[in-house]
Amino acid sequence: MRLHRLLPALLLLSTIVISAQTNSASKPSPGFSIDNIDKTLDPCVDFYQYACGNWLKKTEIPADQSAWVSFIELDERNLVTLHEILEKASANDPNRSPIEAKIGDFYGSCMDEKAVEAKGLDPLKPELERISAVNDKTALIDAIARVHLIGPNPLFNFYSNSDLHNADQVIAYIDQGGLSLPDRDYYIKDDARMTEMRKHMVEYVTQMFILDGQSSTRAADSAQTVLRIESALAKDSMDRTLRRDPKTRDHKMTRDAAIALAPNFYLDRYFAASGVPSFSELNVSNPDFFKQVNGVLESESLDNLKTYVSWHVLRGSAPWLSQPFVDANFKMRQALTGQKEIQARWKRCVQLTDQSLGEALGQKYVDVTFGPDGKQRMLKMVDALEASLDGDIRGLPWMTEETKKQAKLKLQAIRNKIGYPDVWRDYSSLTVVRGDLLGNFLRANEFESKREIAKIGKPLDRKEWGMTPPTVNAYYSSSYNEIVFPAGILQPPFFDKKMDDAVNFGGIGLVIGHELTHGFDDQGRKFDPQGNLHDWWTAEDGKEFEKRASCVADEYSSFVAVEDLKLNGRLTLGENTADNGGARIALMALEHMIAEDKTGKESQKIDGYSPEQRFFLGFARVWCEKRRPESARMQVTTNPHSPGRWRVNGVVQNMPEFQQAWGCKAGQPMVSANACRVW
Repeated sequence: MRLHRLLPALLLLSTIVISAQTNSASKPSPGFSIDNIDKTLDPCVDFYQYACGNWLKKTEIPADQSAWVSFIELDERNLVTLHEILEKASANDPNRSPIEAKIGDFYGSCMDEKAVEAKGLDPLKPELERISAVNDKTALIDAIARVHLIGPNPLFNFYSNSDLHNADQVIAYIDQGGLSLPDRDYYIKDDARMTEMRKHMVEYVTQMFILDGQSSTRAADSAQTVLRIESALAKDSMDRTLRRDPKTRDHKMTRDAAIALAPNFYLDRYFAASGVPSFSELNVSNPDFFKQVNGVLESESLDNLKTYVSWHVLRGSAPWLSQPFVDANFKMRQALTGQKEIQARWKRCVQLTDQSLGEALGQKYVDVTFGPDGKQRMLKMVDALEASLDGDIRGLPWMTEETKKQAKLKLQAIRNKIGYPDVWRDYSSLTVVRGDLLGNFLRANEFESKREIAKIGKPLDRKEWGMTPPTVNAYYSSSYNEIVFPAGILQPPFFDKKMDDAVNFGGIGLVIGHELTHGFDDQGRKFDPQGNLHDWWTAEDGKEFEKRASCVADEYSSFVAVEDLKLNGRLTLGENTADNGGARIALMALEHMIAEDKTGKESQKIDGYSPEQRFFLGFARVWCEKRRPESARMQVTTNPHSPGRWRVNGVVQNMPEFQQAWGCKAGQPMVSANACRVW
C-alpha cells in the first residue's frame, strides 16, 4: 500500500540495484574523462564501444553488485555522505535536533546487530499470530488489510492517486498484485531460466517456513501452496507491456460496483479495516484480475490462503530479521541478479533510513551537498532545453498547427522540481524506538501507508515529491505534468561544474531532455497540460505519431540484449523515444549556446574533440555499463529501459547530427538506413 504512483517515467528503473563498497582507486574516474575512450576503434562502427571501451576494460563489477553503471557509482558516493550524517546523528547526544534524533535512532537500531540477533523472529510473531488466528475467509481480509499497512501487498494492491480524468482530485485505486518474483513471466513461462527461478523460489519459501518453525515436510508443502496461488495470480495479471497504456488501466466505477465485481475479496470490509476515508468511486486498474482471482479465493482453502499471506509477511521483513533470514533472502537475490556478496550492513541501513525517513534524512543531505546556486544552474539548463523542445515542436513537418498549439500549451505547463521539496514531510507522528529495528521498520511502513490513504477524496498536493533528495534518478509524471530532479543526481558524470558545456549538455542536459520528452512519448502524449487522460491530438496527427513510434519500437526489437534475448521494443518504447528526443533537443540547446557565444570559446576543440563530439562522448559516459548475465536477463523481462549499449547506439544511429560530427558514411553501422524520428 506504500507509495504506488501510476508509472512515472523514470530515467533509470532499477529492479534490484544497490550500491557497493569499492576501492575507488582501482576504478576509472566517476566523471567524464577521455581516458575512457578506446581510440583504436571506429566511432562510426560501434560508438558505445569506442566511447566506453577503456572504461569497460578497466571496470569490474563489485562482488556486492549485480551491475555497475553511473547511477550506482554516484549512489556509492552519496551513501558515504549519508553514512557520515547518520553516524553523527546516531550518537546519543542530548543536543540533537528532533530530526537528527529520529533518523539517528532509526539508523542506530538497524546497526544494532546484537539486539536484532537476540530477538530473532519474536518481533514479527504478533503479525504472524494475527493471521494464524483467522477462522474464516471473511475475517482473512482484515488480516490482509493489516499486512498491506505494514509493507507487503499480498493478493492485490490498494493505493491512492490522482483521478485519470480529474487530476486535481485524489481517488482510491485497486490493482493486481501479490507476486514475489519480479514479473508474471517468471510464473507462466516454461523456458529453462524461468523454471530455474521457480525452483529457487520454492527453496526460499521452504527455508523461510522452516525458520518460522514448520517441519521440513510441512514447509515444502507450504512452498508449493505459495507457488500455486501466485502462479494463478500471475496468470490473471496483465502483461507489463499492455499496462504501459494508461487506457488499459482506466476503469473508474462506483464503490458498490467494485465490491460486486469480486465478492470473495470482501472489499467493503477491507476498506473499513484499512481506515480508508469515505468515498463513492474508485479506479479498478485491472477488473479482469479481480473477476478471475475471485474464483481462486473460492477454490483455495482458508489454511492455504493463510499460508500465502504469512509468506508475504515473512518475505517483507526477512532483510531486517536475524542472520538466517537475511541469508535466505540474499540467496534468492543472488539467483535473480547474480550478485556475489551481500553489501555491508551500514549501507543497507543507510538505504533503509532513506526509504523510511527520506525527507528527514534529505534535509540534512541537502544542507551538506546542495545549495541555491545548484538549483539556479539547473533551472537555467531546464529553460534552455524547454526552449529547444518548443523549437523542435514548431519545426515538425508531420504535425499540424492545431496539434502544435496544444503541444506548446502542455510544454508551458510542465512544472520543474529541482533538488528538494519546498515543503518537507512531517514525521513527528512516527514513533522511532532505539534498539527496535523491526518495530521501526513496520511503523514506518504503516506511517507511509496511512499518509497515502488519507489523501483519498482530497485535492492533489502538487508540491509533493515521489523521490527523496539523495536519490540518483529523475522522473516525469504524466498525472502531475512535471519533471523532477533530486539533488542526488546533480553531480558527475551527469553534471560537473568543472566541465565544458558540451559534456554537461550530453550528461544532465540530455537527462533533462529525456524527461521533458516523456511528456510527449507514446503514453505521455495521452495526458493534457493538467495531467488528465485526454486526447488533444487531431486524428491525422495521432496516426502520424504512431507510425513514427512504431519505427522506434521495431528498430529496438531488433537489438540483441543478451545472448539469445532481444529487446522488447514495445516495453521500452517510451524510454527509447525519450532517449532519442532528449538527445536531439539537448544538442539543439548546445548549438544555440555556441551560436550566441561572441567569444568563440564555446566552439573550440578540447582534447582534440569538437563540442559536438564531446556532447556525444559525455552522453555515452553516462551509460557505460557492466551487468551480470542474470541481471541482464531480468532487465529484458522487467525493465522499460534499454541496456546502456542500446541507449547510446540506438540513439546515435538515428541522428544525422552524430554522423556529421564524426564523419560517418552511409552503410556504416552507426548510420541507420531507415533512421527513426519522433521528436
